[in-house]
Amino acid sequence: MRLKRMIPLLAILALAVGLIAGCGKSGGSAGGLKVIKIATQSPLSGGSATLGEAIKNGAQLALDDQQKAFNKKGYKLVLSPYDDMGDPKKGVSNAQAISADNAVLAVVGHLNSGVAIPSSQVYQKNNLSMVSPAATATAVTDRELSTVNRVCARDDFQGPAGANYAIKTLGVKKIFIIQDKTPYGSGLAAAFRDEAKKLGATILGYEGITVGEKDFSGVVSKAAAAKPDLIYFGGVYAEGALIVKQARAQGLTIPVMGGDGMDSSTSVQIAGSGIKGVYYSTVVGDVTKTEKGRKFAAAYKAKFKKNVEGYSAYGYDSAAVLLEGISKAIDKNGGKLPTRQAVATAVRGIQDYDGIATKVAFDGKGDNKFAKIYIYKFDKAVYPATEQTEITKK
Repeated sequence: MRLKRMIPLLAILALAVGLIAGCGKSGGSAGGLKVIKIATQSPLSGGSATLGEAIKNGAQLALDDQQKAFNKKGYKLVLSPYDDMGDPKKGVSNAQAISADNAVLAVVGHLNSGVAIPSSQVYQKNNLSMVSPAATATAVTDRELSTVNRVCARDDFQGPAGANYAIKTLGVKKIFIIQDKTPYGSGLAAAFRDEAKKLGATILGYEGITVGEKDFSGVVSKAAAAKPDLIYFGGVYAEGALIVKQARAQGLTIPVMGGDGMDSSTSVQIAGSGIKGVYYSTVVGDVTKTEKGRKFAAAYKAKFKKNVEGYSAYGYDSAAVLLEGISKAIDKNGGKLPTRQAVATAVRGIQDYDGIATKVAFDGKGDNKFAKIYIYKFDKAVYPATEQTEITKK
């Protein structure tokens, strides 16, 4: 008898759990407010977690700052962070889960171009607007997908900017290039190489390494034997800083240059004192130069108990641009929840956003017309490095 009575009770409990889970999928409400979710996709574990965490934290601050304004409209903002692990397959899997959650109206991400490219195909199919703070490969926006945008500069701007600085300012004539064979690393290295050749430099070597490797003594020995004036690395700090450390251990004191993948405090942690004399181009500038940037840095440290990273403010601006688009779409829809398509159209139409780190105006591809490149140098084993110059695309 007890078993018979328990069966209906279990059925009722199961139904209740199912209804709760269903509400989570459709967004539901919180305290009478309709829930709008902003997802983030970035590596929160693995070798690039420092940069990925910075993107997520910056986005969280943007939602915190906009919460009251959206509450007045009848909505509650919720951040939904996903760990893409810097892995394209994981990114696509996450993108499918994000797209299935009807409460998600936009995505901040990705860090890695190699993850952004396949994942954005999923967003496009689901009319889900994406703004990347960091994916710099040209293919991200050259596909001209209506939902894909970025606030950062492209590699066909960053690579040549680095080459121009290396040759015209540092006086480099012979270069050995190492790249990590990812869409980001290889694309950036190729753009640097092509411009360096145009400027008359000799490329002594162009070698590929594998992401996740730890021992680069072989390729470093090759570089040392070629006797270059500079080693250029296309990739992220997890491998780049190790290459720097191992190059210094082999007695190579020449400058090393990389791209924005080296823009991290973890570069210093890995390379130690060997980081001195390392240059990098980056799509992010020093936010503490402005009053609002300093306020952002202070708020970031107060909330997360850590200093800002290069992509912290760009994570903020990416989320803030998406929120501006959502807000405009809500207003255009008479205060009602807009469709994802309406949000995507509003985001792409943004031409006058003045952010913490950058101004934003999207062109027809989703690239930011105001994107800049900055060159930094590590004079000592301390992050952030010292800014050398700011470059605006003509």
